[in-house]
Amino acid sequence: MSEKKAVIGRPKNETASKEIKDQAIALVRAQGYGNVSISDIIKAAGVSRQTLYNRWASKAELVLEAFFELTGAQVAAPDLSSDIPRRDLLARFLREVFDHLDSEGDCIRSLIAAAQMDDDFRDIFWARFVSPRADLVTALLKDAQKRGELEATRDVDLLSSFIHGTFWYRLLNGQPIDASLADDIADDIFRV
Repeated sequence: MSEKKAVIGRPKNETASKEIKDQAIALVRAQGYGNVSISDIIKAAGVSRQTLYNRWASKAELVLEAFFELTGAQVAAPDLSSDIPRRDLLARFLREVFDHLDSEGDCIRSLIAAAQMDDDFRDIFWARFVSPRADLVTALLKDAQKRGELEATRDVDLLSSFIHGTFWYRLLNGQPIDASLADDIADDIFRV
């Protein structure tokens, strides 16, 4: 015999999480991270403060989860099971990242600015947004080494830092981040 657990309180509104994240993204896009409050998000989403805090402990966690999901939906992880040369996989991945940064550049810059002002936010930004993407590039480079497409003596962690440093620097300074840059980076990483 199975026991039924009693449900206390109202059931969770499954659409509320999506609406809260959608409104958080819209507000940050329009106003920048630092100019958006929890109250603004609650009002725009039409939910209670408790509804929001039942899902996220802070504005930073909410906003970064929303942007991480958005990025994940727009930028697929490189398919390391494919036979595509890893140079081409890297270039394709970077083109997708750069397309996303092109459309979300102002918003991402506001998140980076907030990370410089708030240590807790910086830690969450690194853990939820930056590090997972860096890990994808590092894994791709390690796989390229296993396949003999990248010299075994190359430091893949350092190469990943070079790649990310290049486009973060350009993003922060308003320089072009485009398909040409993606190809140039891939060519340089895999040069013989």
